[in-house]
Amino acid sequence: MKYFIDTNLANTLRLHPNVVFLDCRFQLADSSYGYKAYVKNHIPHARFVDLKNDLSSEVQKHGGRHPLPDVNDFSELLGKLGIDQNTIVICYDDGFLDNAARCWFLCRLVGHQFTFVLNGGYKEWVENGFEVTEEIANVTPKKFEANINDHMVSFISDVKEKQFNDNVNLIDSREYIRYKGEVEPIDRIAGHIPGAKHSFWKDVLNENGRIKSKEELQNHYKHFSKDKESIVYCGSGVTGCVNYLGLIEAEYPNVKLYAGSFSDWISYEENVVNKVDL
Repeated sequence: MKYFIDTNLANTLRLHPNVVFLDCRFQLADSSYGYKAYVKNHIPHARFVDLKNDLSSEVQKHGGRHPLPDVNDFSELLGKLGIDQNTIVICYDDGFLDNAARCWFLCRLVGHQFTFVLNGGYKEWVENGFEVTEEIANVTPKKFEANINDHMVSFISDVKEKQFNDNVNLIDSREYIRYKGEVEPIDRIAGHIPGAKHSFWKDVLNENGRIKSKEELQNHYKHFSKDKESIVYCGSGVTGCVNYLGLIEAEYPNVKLYAGSFSDWISYEENVVNKVDL
């Protein structure tokens, strides 16, 4: 797989001086969970990154619940974490891949070419009996030079222009009941963006929490034409990154993330929301 790395290979690479692990563990219900888990134990020499403080910017009226961080600020953070353009970066979370995928997406967005997601996450790492530690690594800062890949991101103006375009796959990554508008546990309005089709982000994983094979992913996404531009969204732009990764692994050539996602869409009073399956 092009953007994933297995735990066995990652364990072999972990002592290489040019490999950096980024611990992305996070729970929406407890924003302190990730750092507490990291302090308790983590992959040796891993650095911690926080979804709210590092992988998102401050919430405002528009932009969604997890706005993308400023690309210059994120590039500076990578340098502080000891990462430059030649560093191999391996992002991991507890195993669902959502927060690791968000970190991977941002690294790719600022032009880092050698970023991977740990397949199976920390859960599989521990199950395999690989070493963990509570020791916090000493980091030597580096200079990271950003090269922004703007083509990876869509914003609301782009989505509004293309939502009913026959040449665009607009894909809602949330649970089906949230897509249909039956339940909305987080955002103030239930439903989905008109014109969007549904593809639950967790369905790119198998029962063991690992990403499906390329062939399985191609079958999973077969209802979405590869000849079309694909724009994925979720609630806030985090779990949508898993669908983004899945589409890339399935060799879809033109994929974008709607950065603010549904929580940004509903921040505009004039925007229509559908509550039935299209």
